[in-house]
Amino acid sequence: MNKIPIGISSCLLGQEVRFDGGHKHDSYITGTLGQYFEFHPFCPEVEIGLGAPRPILHLVKVDGKIRCVGVKDPERDVTERLRDYADQLKDRYAELCGYILKKGSPSCGMERVKVYTGAQPRPEGVGIFAEAMMRLNPLLPVEEEGRLGDPGLRENFIQRVYVYYRWKRLLAEGVSAPSLTRFHARHKLIIMSHGDYRELGQMLADLSQENLAEVAERYFARLMTMLKHVPTRSQHVNVLQHIQGYLKKELNADDKAEMVEVIERYRRGEIPLIVPLTLLKHHFRKAPDPYIEESYYMSPYPQELRLINAL
Repeated sequence: MNKIPIGISSCLLGQEVRFDGGHKHDSYITGTLGQYFEFHPFCPEVEIGLGAPRPILHLVKVDGKIRCVGVKDPERDVTERLRDYADQLKDRYAELCGYILKKGSPSCGMERVKVYTGAQPRPEGVGIFAEAMMRLNPLLPVEEEGRLGDPGLRENFIQRVYVYYRWKRLLAEGVSAPSLTRFHARHKLIIMSHGDYRELGQMLADLSQENLAEVAERYFARLMTMLKHVPTRSQHVNVLQHIQGYLKKELNADDKAEMVEVIERYRRGEIPLIVPLTLLKHHFRKAPDPYIEESYYMSPYPQELRLINAL
């Protein structure tokens, strides 16, 4: 598989573009994710001509609106320049399958950025560039580097990136009714772990050549929205039990008892998700099932990422 194109705040790659002339290199991003992602760096503050080092910016609330201005020089307002830069990148966004932003940045922060009203900051803002970029690309998987330290959020982001990438490949090959139906079938168990898969299935029930483009657009929009939800253990247990049902004729009594026990131990938080999945894969190697074999739930991304080891 080719590396997946991902937008990223330049400082996270070690580029010295911070306000103090430094960087915020993230070794997990460059060392681990860099094996699978092709990073496209952006530093909005540098790109609009502020340079590095530069005077510090922060977000302030003025007449109920958020502005990005200089800390020492409040007249230095770069809000519209940052928004215009985000708008200028529309064509470059089209090649991306995800975006990693710098936490807390007045330009790139995804959430909980400090907003000043007078001298009192409140963690309630979104970076000006980040807000515009996400508004222009509402389905694009976006996360910030600080939240990638949470195993559930990290796995959820990377899973969404791979789904987005596979969708773009589907469109590039030319979407058809059969290919869209197969795409749904292969992702059905992943969808089940996030919510009610029947809603998406019903969208495809009356699929025809005439409504294909409209249904595909609605389907993907709903899919990406649903995948933002981080699955709970109980939702994963539901999927694991569903998968076990495909082995009901193949497992003997002892194997069934072991499978039930392992899933229950996962439900109680005693073992990670990788354990019941590994046991299921073991049984399906001896009793292959075409549907399970094609399902992305069992292998949603390269196993070397080891994302489910901590879930």
